[in-house]
Amino acid sequence: MSKNLEMSYLLDFYGEVLTEKQRDMMQQYFNMDLSLSEIADNFNITRQGVRDAIKRGETVLTDLESQIGFAAKYRDLISGVEQIKTLAQNISFYNIASYTTNDEITKSANKIMQICDDLSNG
Repeated sequence: MSKNLEMSYLLDFYGEVLTEKQRDMMQQYFNMDLSLSEIADNFNITRQGVRDAIKRGETVLTDLESQIGFAAKYRDLISGVEQIKTLAQNISFYNIASYTTNDEITKSANKIMQICDDLSNG
C-alpha cells in the first residue's frame, strides 16, 4: 500500500486523537492532495509549519497503529469476510447447479452472504 494511502487509512482510524487543526491539515494533504503551500495558505501559517504538523501527525498515527494494530486487524477482518462471502456464493452456485438442489443449503448460503454484506457495510 502506498504511503499516502496507508496514512489516509490510519487517519480514518485514529484521526480523532489529533488536534482538529492537525487532522484538517492531514486530511487536506492526504485525502484532498493539496500541496503544503496550499494548506499553509488555508491556515495562514508557513509551509514549514504545515510540514511539521503533518510529520508529527504521521508519527502519532503510525505509533498508535504499531501499538494497537486496529487498522491492520480491521483490514484482515474485511478480507476474511470477503473470502467467506465468496465461499458462500460458490456453495450456493454448486447447490443450484447440482442435479438435486437442497433449499436449506441455498437458504443458509444466502444468509451467510447477507451477514457478510452487513459486516462489510456496517
